Amino acid sequence: MRARAGDLAAAASLVTVGVFAVLIVAGGRLAPADPQRGDLAASALGPGAGHPLGTDELGRDILSRLLAGTQDAIVGPLAVALATTLIATALGLLAGYRGGWADAVVMRCADFAHSLPVGLLTIVVVGVIGGGYPMALVTLTVLAIPADTRVVRGVVLAQRGLPYLEAAQVLGLRRTRIAIVHLLPNVAPTVVANCLLTFVYALVSLSALSFLGLGSPAGSPDWGRMLFENRTLLDLNPWASITPALLIVLAAVSMTVLGDRLLDRALDRSRT
Repeated sequence: MRARAGDLAAAASLVTVGVFAVLIVAGGRLAPADPQRGDLAASALGPGAGHPLGTDELGRDILSRLLAGTQDAIVGPLAVALATTLIATALGLLAGYRGGWADAVVMRCADFAHSLPVGLLTIVVVGVIGGGYPMALVTLTVLAIPADTRVVRGVVLAQRGLPYLEAAQVLGLRRTRIAIVHLLPNVAPTVVANCLLTFVYALVSLSALSFLGLGSPAGSPDWGRMLFENRTLLDLNPWASITPALLIVLAAVSMTVLGDRLLDRALDRSRT
């Protein structure tokens, strides 16, 4: 029963992710109105004809801004997750499989970076140095690499003593070939699952930065920015703030469920 419930949750999450993928590509074209076009005569309206989710204080259609903002909200965290995974996987393979001085150097740097307060440091870097959204992406990527490196290294260490790697070494294969061709496919499920969880971390972090006014530029339809700009409309049109919050939660939960399910499958496979 639990396994079936997990499969249903994973299927629902996969469908949700598919919908978000469509909106990333076509969200702007599916919007019923121009997401940037305001009408002060129709400001802060509740849901009604012509505006299914109402309008904000500038009279912009909330539904249109949500659809158009999917790309802004998803692509940035996805870029952070992919960049972090690529770099962390390379470092984790190097540290876990090669060992020795490489392991010592990589892990001491990772331990130091992992001890830093990620949220506070991100706010300081983006707020003081500037750079806006691109700087936020770079900062979150750099700060996420240590934790992901530790995860990949741990999985590699669990694989390093298995017979298939020893057989490859006996055959005289180069370490680089063994790591990429033989070792990487066996740790890939965990790497992918961790990538999905890194996406959730980046999504929540970037939304928080946008809410604080440090991420996406003012006026953009980013979900976190919409939360910030519409927080004063809870009495007039609560959907202006509730719907972007719900979308952030939905995206985060869907990716978390998929990541957990993929990790469970990888663990079940390793036991058999």
